[in-house]
Amino acid sequence: MSQPEIYTPENLSHVHNRLELLAPAKNADYGIEAIRHGADAVYIGGPAFGARATAGNSVEDIARLCTYAHQYHAQVFVALNTILMDNELADAEKLIWQLYEAGADALIVQDMGVLQLNLPPIALHASTQMDNRSPEKVAFLEQVGFSQVVLARELGLSQIRDVAAHTNMQLEFFIHGALCVAYSGLCNLSHSFSNRSANRGECSQMCRLPGNLKTRQGDVLAQNEHLLSLKDNNQTENLEALIDAGIRSFKIEGRLKDLSYVKNVTAHYRQKLDAIMARRPEFKASSHGRCEHSFIPDPEKTFNRGSTDYFVNERSQGIKDFRSPKYIGEEVGKVVSIGKDFIQVSSTHEFNNGDGLAFFPANFAMAKQSDDKLQGLRVNRAEGLKLHILQVPKDLKVGMTLYRNHNQAFEALLSKESSKRIIGVDLRLSDTEDGLALTLTDIYGITATVNLVVEKTPATDVDKTLQNTRTQLGKLGSTDFVARSISIDTAQAWFLPASVLNGLRRDGVAALEAARVQGYVRPLPWKHNQDAVYPVKHLSYLGNVANEKAKDFYQRHGVIEIQDTYEKNGVTEDVPLMITKHCLRFNFNLCPKEVPGIKADPMVLEIGNDVLKLVFDCPKCEMMVVGENRQVRGQKHL
Repeated sequence: MSQPEIYTPENLSHVHNRLELLAPAKNADYGIEAIRHGADAVYIGGPAFGARATAGNSVEDIARLCTYAHQYHAQVFVALNTILMDNELADAEKLIWQLYEAGADALIVQDMGVLQLNLPPIALHASTQMDNRSPEKVAFLEQVGFSQVVLARELGLSQIRDVAAHTNMQLEFFIHGALCVAYSGLCNLSHSFSNRSANRGECSQMCRLPGNLKTRQGDVLAQNEHLLSLKDNNQTENLEALIDAGIRSFKIEGRLKDLSYVKNVTAHYRQKLDAIMARRPEFKASSHGRCEHSFIPDPEKTFNRGSTDYFVNERSQGIKDFRSPKYIGEEVGKVVSIGKDFIQVSSTHEFNNGDGLAFFPANFAMAKQSDDKLQGLRVNRAEGLKLHILQVPKDLKVGMTLYRNHNQAFEALLSKESSKRIIGVDLRLSDTEDGLALTLTDIYGITATVNLVVEKTPATDVDKTLQNTRTQLGKLGSTDFVARSISIDTAQAWFLPASVLNGLRRDGVAALEAARVQGYVRPLPWKHNQDAVYPVKHLSYLGNVANEKAKDFYQRHGVIEIQDTYEKNGVTEDVPLMITKHCLRFNFNLCPKEVPGIKADPMVLEIGNDVLKLVFDCPKCEMMVVGENRQVRGQKHL
């Protein structure tokens, strides 16, 4: 049996040919469904220290997920990607060993203090929370032991190519789901206002709230709009360009999303990547098996805030929708008449009982609360384009556009078993001295043989016997295998009862399943070069250094000055609470690079009773949301 290839810095190049579809797992069951629907790997939170504090899982459940994943040589990455305080390091080290013993393939890490712990031989992936944008930073991460890096979402194709040219690590990139408006790891807005740190897995998503945009002189540019809320990422049309730029791991966001989202979006990208690999056979999937889906995937039919490819193809106006941070849904028609308990719509779509529809009332821009903007209704009974509603909303008017944000028929499909993962196998029946042997070899070269001691009786009807033998051996429908070929290489046709052949087939399948699991080899960790030099000499609070071991790590690698992380409340003056490539000057056609003669004056953003300054770094094309640490301010006023 051929051994799976183990990647190391010496034999792995950024141009290697394995493509990895990486899906989110809210829990073990979601992870299993993600793999069943085509994921080559899944990422999941452990019991603690994950960047989604509400998506934690027991070590036992992670072990169950690993057992399932490894049947298909798929991998399980565990997110341990918060910053750690000194009193948490011992517990983190203990947990890491437990995760390794449970079968986890890699840890997704933000805190460099983890590299100073006594670690098991487990692969390390650099979290996007580390702000991985520059070739120098990524090259350093490879030197200190990371084998995979999650690049910043803001990178364009040319920047990705530049990074790829400077590293042997596998490059991972977000291709779908929610977009953090800030560079990951460079946002302290939540902690400043609610004492809930994004770097500790507790982001309050203050950026999704409505606000007012004003000039410093008080001129109102926008009122009650979700000015920091972006559309969702969708790189469907850019997958091949990303492959050519050097991306090999394609990551779907969504550890807090529901199961239908995971099934639908995973299946969508599985089919897209499979189509690319069918055209370009130099690439292959990084796990085993092909998927048969019982539905047509459509990302528009599950949660999304609209679609943008963000900055992959450089800056555009299409990254935002200031109306609502909720799932508006796909546009499905207009209201043409309204009755007491029904509405008539003009549409080319088919409606179903239980569909959820949404609309914006005429005065939604003036709504006092964000919840007042997008309103909804449920279809009680659909009779063609006449939709019966238990209570027609008073704000719904003739001519308004309707959106569907709950497709009952589609959800019903996804609530059932909706995918199967299949592995091709060749079966060969041969003679032994005291009976027969059945050998099963899958398309990846993994093989297993089982023997049967049996008295062999020559068949009287050779053709019928051979046909029956093939039929019984080929009955693999309840397994993960499908017969590609069935060879009967015996001295002559032997008569065997169907029950004997069925038992032999079942034993052969069990042996092949065991051989496949036994043949799986976890990736190895990469060597930590203690002489590597960090690209910068000074780390501000944005370096997110929260413990002494992290400080020691950076000092060992040449950093001279290190500030404590923002979460330790050492910052008292007005500082950037968020740094983002999203630019409100650009969105309102006030960009000096786009409009000659316009000055890049600061603006203010009002969210509730709080006023934040917006400062624009035009040479970098970045916007900074500046304010005071409210937690410290409150302590000073005590």
